[in-house]
Amino acid sequence: MKTRLLLACALVIAAVATTLGAESKPNIIIILADDLGACDLGYTGSKFYDTPNIDRLAHESMRFNQAYAACPVCSPTRAAMMTGKYPSRTGITDWIGGKVAGRLLPAPNATHLALEEVTIAESLKKAGYITGHIGKWHLGGEGFMPEQQGFDYNFGGCDKGHPPSYFSPYKIQNLPDGPVGEYLTDRLATECEKFIEANKAHPFFLNFCTYAVHTPLQAKQSLIEKYAAKPQFPAGGRELRNEGKTVDHRIQNNAVYGAMVESLDDSIGRVLAKLKELGLDKNTLIIFTSDNGGLSTGKNAPTSNAPFRAGKGWLYEGGIREALVIKWPGMTKPNSQCETPVITMDFYPTILTAAGAPKNPQQHRDGVDLTPLLKGGSIAERPLFWHYPHYGNQGGQPASAIRVGDWKLIEWMDLERTELFNLKDDVTEMHDLASANPKKFKELQAQLNQWRKDIGAVMPTVNPDWNGDDNSKRRKKQKP
Repeated sequence: MKTRLLLACALVIAAVATTLGAESKPNIIIILADDLGACDLGYTGSKFYDTPNIDRLAHESMRFNQAYAACPVCSPTRAAMMTGKYPSRTGITDWIGGKVAGRLLPAPNATHLALEEVTIAESLKKAGYITGHIGKWHLGGEGFMPEQQGFDYNFGGCDKGHPPSYFSPYKIQNLPDGPVGEYLTDRLATECEKFIEANKAHPFFLNFCTYAVHTPLQAKQSLIEKYAAKPQFPAGGRELRNEGKTVDHRIQNNAVYGAMVESLDDSIGRVLAKLKELGLDKNTLIIFTSDNGGLSTGKNAPTSNAPFRAGKGWLYEGGIREALVIKWPGMTKPNSQCETPVITMDFYPTILTAAGAPKNPQQHRDGVDLTPLLKGGSIAERPLFWHYPHYGNQGGQPASAIRVGDWKLIEWMDLERTELFNLKDDVTEMHDLASANPKKFKELQAQLNQWRKDIGAVMPTVNPDWNGDDNSKRRKKQKP
């Protein structure tokens, strides 16, 4: 009943919304996958996962080959996307609910996205858009839901970071159960189709945040059987590599995860087909990416981010490098590629440009308008920063990082070690050049220190109760 009421309200708002310039305003869709690795797609090199719909979208779009998430875990990246700010500015620097201690106590972490933030949904609503959120939210519970952050319609968005079940009954707030056995990824696609159909006559913003491919690993049996019969990728590759106190998977061979990836691809294909059916595909800007790297570390990790190192929960490339495609009809050249490093916060000002809405530089202060890149031009070189003052459930350590040009520096706070890599020559981050390049090391370390000071980055502190145990023995049994 609540869902139907919200949709009805959205339709009423659409009926009275201004139509001035509506025909020139593109519809805007963000598709944010959960825990999808940068190498989990056909167009990014996988020979194990079948993703024909995402691959086709990529070939109709501009592909960003050096795109990054704002954080190696979910909630901070989602907050960064909504606000155009680095996670340290929002106070959400870990997944909401995360509490892992080791030699250090993790820095404080906000429990919700502050209502004072002017989200991208609020800005677009003010510009005459109907706004809808479908899928995962994980930016706060009651009082801090999508409805309080500028969305006219919310289906499935709540404080949960993962679904209790991918099969109905789902037990997710704001997501009525379907027939027993209905698959969540399919259901969200159906709701997206309904939202697009209901708002086809008005400019709309759809924030489609999939729960897939986050754990629990659950998929349709027919697809599991398909992937169980496929050879691993790369063929004959080494399965595991030691990474800190855990292991990093280096091959793709998990049949259940493969089935989940394909279902995700199917759902995106349905959204794209609905746009084409309604004649909206030529006037819809689409951004597709993920919130953090694939889950590759740990004994039972389901995927590999190779050649990138590590994955979710780590500041190595595997944890923050993302697949990103942007399709803006009339602006982006199909099947084009961009090598400029970009990051989550850039979506906000770019979308405002597309919508013809005024900029709000004090809000999206850490994002850069990507329109010049989408036109085939360039933007000024800038440093990119990450600050993750927490222990990851996946074995990662508290750390900060900076990338300038081809150079990347990572400071590991618990390990009291700082590494320097040249990503152009060593995308695997296996060759620490800190000793060989002391000048570059000091330059990037100084920039990182100054940025943390300027942004007011919170830091972990010494744990007075630490007794030398492995961090994994001190975790609360929670899932991000």
